[in-house]
Amino acid sequence: MIRKSFIIGFTLALSMLFTNTYGQDPAFSQFYANPLYLNPALTGSAFLPRLTLNYRNQWPSMPAHFVTYNAAYDQHVSQINSSFGILFNTDRAGDGMITTTTVSGLYSYNLQVSRNTFVNAGLQATYYQRRLDFYNLVFDDMLHPVYGQIYPTAERPPENLSVSFMDFSTGLTVAHKDILYGGFAVHHLTQPYDGWYNDNSTLLNRKWTLHAGAVIDLEPRSRGRRSLEAMTLSPNILYQQQMNFKQLNLGLYLNKYPFVVGTWFRHNFENPDAFIFLLGFQQSSFRLGYSYDVTVSKLKNVTGGAHEISFSFLFNNPEQSRKKNQAIPCPSF
Repeated sequence: MIRKSFIIGFTLALSMLFTNTYGQDPAFSQFYANPLYLNPALTGSAFLPRLTLNYRNQWPSMPAHFVTYNAAYDQHVSQINSSFGILFNTDRAGDGMITTTTVSGLYSYNLQVSRNTFVNAGLQATYYQRRLDFYNLVFDDMLHPVYGQIYPTAERPPENLSVSFMDFSTGLTVAHKDILYGGFAVHHLTQPYDGWYNDNSTLLNRKWTLHAGAVIDLEPRSRGRRSLEAMTLSPNILYQQQMNFKQLNLGLYLNKYPFVVGTWFRHNFENPDAFIFLLGFQQSSFRLGYSYDVTVSKLKNVTGGAHEISFSFLFNNPEQSRKKNQAIPCPSF
């Protein structure tokens, strides 16, 4: 009965999508472990060919939970100071009642504006497809108080069970030495229509992102360079806004090779959302991270939080290893 009640509640929430509402993007707790998704300008930020994989299961204790998969590859081409990437993302909401799939091509240009300061500008073009499994939805008018689901619904099926379109985004990042970094991104520049009905009332609203942080050495450097094994502390801030939804993440990472631990607080401006705890393992060629969101909102007793796993692999590039380029000093998780 609890399961059915939640499905009904989720369905009622879906019905709001059939009126004058706006789309909202999935969010990752380990946002730096998903750099191309965070900001197109982070394409090629490692300066080595890079593969990243991400998995997020949000509210697993609820029957209609949210599962998101992400895969990306990017590579820097030093001869033209440019980087190229490709990004795949699939989001399944409500046990697959709504499935959103995107495929993106990304480009960024790396500009050295002074001896120790670099600026990256990025562009992203995305093919976006969204599907609705309308005929498996359960509405309240389909239910009998004793016999359960026996009636047909009076809800009008949408004209479109699948919506697809092109989408465009852009971003900028700045890094000073291997200490300070920050960035700005705007996704869904054209605010495309992504509704099920032909009334142009549902838009994929622009998402604005600001992120910044620093890497603080806790041990002396060797020959003026920070080694992978060095102990560091990295405070960070992330702000995102999409339509009326506003979110602020505050936290820090502690790096003690080969482990990284992190803690965050994510605050939605309407209410506190979650504490995030991270454990990561890193080597020179790969990173593996796990994080768990402890829900502190009014849903804290029923959601089961959120599990997230990230993996990245850096491919060896002998030509690039002879260059003096250094990766943007963003965290790996």
